Amino acid sequence: MKNKIRTNSGRNLKDLWKIRAKHVLYHKDGNYYNHLQQFPAALCDPYGYVLFKTEIDYVKSSYLQHGKQLHVPMCISSMPSYFKMR
Repeated sequence: MKNKIRTNSGRNLKDLWKIRAKHVLYHKDGNYYNHLQQFPAALCDPYGYVLFKTEIDYVKSSYLQHGKQLHVPMCISSMPSYFKMR
């Protein structure tokens, strides 16, 4: 079995895009994520990211649905605070 290199992992995008966050998560479609744990934190897709400076900003965001997984119904790119990188 080959080891697959995750080129778009949150950690890699944090370094590439110089995201000032403690916890960065990536999803290729920008709509399902694990929950963010440390703040500031960011959610990324292949083209950009959304930064949450505090846990309160994250929990109170009307764009997020907090369930077993974090769901972003309209994808992170629809959020006003989305930073487009590509």
